[in-house]
Amino acid sequence: MMVNDVGDFVSLLFMAVALGMDAFSVSLGIGMQRLRLKRVALISLTIGLFHILMPALGIVAGQMLSTKIDSIATLAGGLLLVAIGAQMFFSAFNAEMPNLIAPVGFGLLALAFSVSLDSFSVGLGLGISGVKTAMAIAMFGFFSMLLTMIGLLLGRKVRGVLGVYSEMLGGSILCAFGLNIIFG
Repeated sequence: MMVNDVGDFVSLLFMAVALGMDAFSVSLGIGMQRLRLKRVALISLTIGLFHILMPALGIVAGQMLSTKIDSIATLAGGLLLVAIGAQMFFSAFNAEMPNLIAPVGFGLLALAFSVSLDSFSVGLGLGISGVKTAMAIAMFGFFSMLLTMIGLLLGRKVRGVLGVYSEMLGGSILCAFGLNIIFG
């Protein structure tokens, strides 16, 4: 019995890190904006919480709905990331252009939602497999929060090196990631 528990833990660990890598990739781009450490912590916490909420909702939805919801949610998340990335890219050309989608308020919730949509899909599968959901959900939240924070802090460092071009690079990364979600 202990071998199965260790095997389950290792499987969930790899799954949690894989889900957190999406958040890491996106946070690299977001981190290239001017963010204070307090904002970095808030973004990381919010994305971590969404990586707890979304698989939990996926488990519930998996028991009630078909898999058609998965493709719609994936498309919506990809489009949202492309929109955030495009706005970030074009705002680099005009310093006076207001940042329409920033990682605050609704923009933060939209970002966390779009990054955590893949964990919703995983939750659908977990609901069927009977894995220890509390442990899985906690691991998803922790690793996505940790990897988001690392990505944001690395993005801040890159901004210092690249200057104004960092927002263009960050926006390009978000657009590419969103297109990868949609078409990949």
